[in-house]
Amino acid sequence: MEYVYAALLLHKLGKEVNEDNLKKVVAAAGADVDESKIKSLVASLNGVDIAKELESASLVSAVPAASGSAPAEEKKEEKPKEEPKAAAAEGLGALFG
Repeated sequence: MEYVYAALLLHKLGKEVNEDNLKKVVAAAGADVDESKIKSLVASLNGVDIAKELESASLVSAVPAASGSAPAEEKKEEKPKEEPKAAAAEGLGALFG
Protein backbone atom coordinates (compact mmCIF):
# COMPACT_ATOMS: atom_id res chain seq x y z
CA MET A 1 0.00 0.00 0.00
CA GLU A 2 2.92 2.33 0.65
CA TYR A 3 3.78 2.13 -3.05
CA VAL A 4 0.33 3.39 -4.05
CA TYR A 5 0.60 6.20 -1.53
CA ALA A 6 4.02 7.09 -2.91
CA ALA A 7 2.59 7.21 -6.42
CA LEU A 8 -0.27 9.44 -5.24
CA LEU A 9 2.18 11.73 -3.47
CA LEU A 10 4.33 12.03 -6.58
CA HIS A 11 1.25 12.79 -8.65
CA LYS A 12 0.07 15.43 -6.16
CA LEU A 13 3.49 17.13 -6.30
CA GLY A 14 3.48 17.10 -10.09
CA LYS A 15 6.42 14.72 -10.30
CA GLU A 16 6.71 11.85 -12.74
CA VAL A 17 5.62 8.49 -11.33
CA ASN A 18 8.57 6.31 -12.31
CA GLU A 19 10.70 3.64 -10.64
CA ASP A 20 13.43 5.98 -9.42
CA ASN A 21 11.04 8.49 -7.87
CA LEU A 22 8.97 5.74 -6.24
CA LYS A 23 12.10 4.18 -4.74
CA LYS A 24 13.14 7.53 -3.29
CA VAL A 25 9.74 8.22 -1.73
CA VAL A 26 9.34 4.72 -0.27
CA ALA A 27 12.89 4.77 1.11
CA ALA A 28 12.38 8.24 2.58
CA ALA A 29 9.27 6.97 4.34
CA GLY A 30 11.40 4.31 6.03
CA ALA A 31 9.88 1.29 4.30
CA ASP A 32 11.80 -1.49 2.61
CA VAL A 33 11.97 -1.06 -1.17
CA ASP A 34 10.70 -4.05 -3.15
CA GLU A 35 11.87 -3.71 -6.75
CA SER A 36 9.24 -6.08 -8.13
CA LYS A 37 6.35 -4.21 -6.53
CA ILE A 38 7.65 -0.91 -7.84
CA LYS A 39 8.05 -2.28 -11.38
CA SER A 40 4.58 -3.81 -11.23
CA LEU A 41 3.01 -0.55 -10.06
CA VAL A 42 4.77 1.54 -12.71
CA ALA A 43 3.72 -0.94 -15.40
CA SER A 44 0.10 -0.93 -14.22
CA LEU A 45 0.01 2.89 -14.13
CA ASN A 46 1.41 3.18 -17.66
CA GLY A 47 -1.14 5.15 -19.69
CA VAL A 48 -3.43 5.82 -16.71
CA ASP A 49 -4.67 9.35 -16.10
CA ILE A 50 -4.36 9.43 -12.31
CA ALA A 51 -6.30 12.70 -11.95
CA LYS A 52 -9.26 11.27 -13.87
CA GLU A 53 -9.18 8.05 -11.84
CA LEU A 54 -9.13 10.01 -8.58
CA GLU A 55 -12.17 12.00 -9.67
CA SER A 56 -14.13 8.87 -10.52
CA ALA A 57 -12.98 7.17 -7.31
CA SER A 58 -14.33 10.01 -5.21
CA LEU A 59 -17.70 9.66 -6.92
CA VAL A 60 -17.76 5.90 -6.32
CA SER A 61 -16.77 6.25 -2.67
CA ALA A 62 -19.69 8.61 -2.07
CA VAL A 63 -22.20 5.90 -3.01
CA PRO A 64 -21.34 3.43 -0.22
CA ALA A 65 -21.32 6.25 2.30
CA ALA A 66 -24.88 7.13 1.35
CA SER A 67 -26.00 3.52 1.65
CA GLY A 68 -24.14 3.07 4.93
CA SER A 69 -27.33 3.73 6.88
CA ALA A 70 -29.22 1.00 5.03
CA PRO A 71 -27.76 -1.94 7.02
CA ALA A 72 -28.87 -0.31 10.26
CA GLU A 73 -32.39 -0.08 8.88
CA GLU A 74 -32.27 -3.70 7.77
CA LYS A 75 -31.29 -4.79 11.27
CA LYS A 76 -34.30 -2.98 12.67
CA GLU A 77 -36.51 -4.80 10.18
CA GLU A 78 -35.07 -8.20 11.12
CA LYS A 79 -36.17 -7.99 14.76
CA PRO A 80 -39.91 -7.79 14.00
CA LYS A 81 -39.54 -10.70 11.57
CA GLU A 82 -38.13 -12.89 14.36
CA GLU A 83 -41.01 -12.18 16.75
CA PRO A 84 -43.71 -13.73 14.52
CA LYS A 85 -41.54 -16.86 14.22
CA ALA A 86 -41.45 -17.14 18.01
CA ALA A 87 -45.24 -16.69 18.19
CA ALA A 88 -45.70 -19.37 15.53
CA ALA A 89 -43.48 -21.76 17.48
CA GLU A 90 -45.56 -21.22 20.60
CA GLY A 91 -48.71 -22.02 18.65
CA LEU A 92 -47.20 -25.32 17.45
CA GLY A 93 -46.28 -26.18 21.02
CA ALA A 94 -49.93 -25.82 22.02
CA LEU A 95 -50.93 -28.29 19.32
CA PHE A 96 -48.65 -31.02 20.59
CA GLY A 97 -48.69 -30.12 24.18
